[in-house]
Amino acid sequence: MSRFPTPEHLVSWAKLCPRTIQSGAKNTTGPAGQGNPWLKGALGEAANAAARTDTFLGARYRRIVKRRGHAKALVAVARSLLVITWHLINDPDASYQELGSDWHQRHLNPARKTRDLVRQLQALGHQVTLEPVSV
Repeated sequence: MSRFPTPEHLVSWAKLCPRTIQSGAKNTTGPAGQGNPWLKGALGEAANAAARTDTFLGARYRRIVKRRGHAKALVAVARSLLVITWHLINDPDASYQELGSDWHQRHLNPARKTRDLVRQLQALGHQVTLEPVSV
């Protein structure tokens, strides 16, 4: 793995990173490119299988597919698999630890979520008053 000093270099070589096309002041996204077809095929199959599991990668797929679509969500999971693989190969003492499908819920900031939801309701023209629930 000395050829790829960081996981980002490996992801870029495999053409699994987002591409930005800049022309003057205009920035647009574009296709990542072809990359290694055998590596992309294997990662695509693994990502498709991981998307159907009750793991962190499956939860990542379900979060992304809502707003980006199936193909982009699979590429994101394939990228995550490649980054995990780089870390496991690069450090012989490293071991994979599953974060769990509820990792994002456990690390959610409730104050931030409340603020965002209140802001959305106010943008729709509602007046919001919050009161704590008494149990």
